[in-house]
Amino acid sequence: MSEQVLALSGGIGGAKLALGLSKILDPEELVIVANTGDDFEHLGLYICPDIDTLLYTLCGVSNTQTGWGRAEETWSFMQALQKDNPDDAWFQLGDKDLETHRYRTQRLADGATLTDLTAELAQRFQARPSVLPMSDNPVHTHLLAESAAGTSWLSFQEYFVKHRCEPRVHAIEYRGSAEASVSPQLETALTEGTIRAVILCPSNPFLSIDPILAVPGMKKLLRACAAPVIAVSPVVGGRALKGPTAKIMKELGMVADVATVAGHYVDFIDGLVIDRQDQGELERVRAMGMSATVTNTVMVSLEDRMQLARDVLNFAAELAD
Repeated sequence: MSEQVLALSGGIGGAKLALGLSKILDPEELVIVANTGDDFEHLGLYICPDIDTLLYTLCGVSNTQTGWGRAEETWSFMQALQKDNPDDAWFQLGDKDLETHRYRTQRLADGATLTDLTAELAQRFQARPSVLPMSDNPVHTHLLAESAAGTSWLSFQEYFVKHRCEPRVHAIEYRGSAEASVSPQLETALTEGTIRAVILCPSNPFLSIDPILAVPGMKKLLRACAAPVIAVSPVVGGRALKGPTAKIMKELGMVADVATVAGHYVDFIDGLVIDRQDQGELERVRAMGMSATVTNTVMVSLEDRMQLARDVLNFAAELAD
């Protein structure tokens, strides 16, 4: 069995690095663990936004303008829904995208596991690296959020899409995580495979990576893994390039910088990759007892994605020596 790279990823930001890794590694060398804390049921369909973003990105059919959904999408369904049931039209579902959700919903009803049907979708889309859900059990991210209407718990998609990340976040829960478990396929990859590196993609630590880590046994498996565990900071120059990472950090009383990211992961990672803009923070990160390296983490082009993938794997090789 060849050595494998295990990448933990959310949606848009993580998918960029996952794509870079897929371009420089053979398919059997890459296993991507997808966050499923964003999953939810809507209009009778079971939707897995991060899994779908990863699959669409890896097989080259993603909408590169939005980062989510299908390329060359049409919106006849949404136009009809907006006219007939506007209260249900807050979550955008393209016509092509609907078939993915229909298939998933039907296969789950037939008794398939999320891991098995994700493999079926990957084969259908010809996404060659393995994409494994963090668990076959449902885990749902909820945020205690304050808006003009008051403070209440919102599901992830309500917060992220319906309310556009505008409410102030006071707390985050990963409901169902205590009852969840690592899938047999993922546990096998971590215990029986030969892992070369574990990479935490530059996804939101609280909304994309922490739900994965909240699955009982996940952190233990990562700590027991002999390979270096490396995180790529999603914060560059005090801000997040995509999504509400920096906003949430500030609302939870944290400083939005790479040192805070390092502190969040310090108990189980070996190294942190930071952008050149944050080179001045290098010694603060190293003072926490972890290794750190500086490179370009802003991924605009495919070459950027591939070069960051090379830099991360080179860093892992240095730590493994």
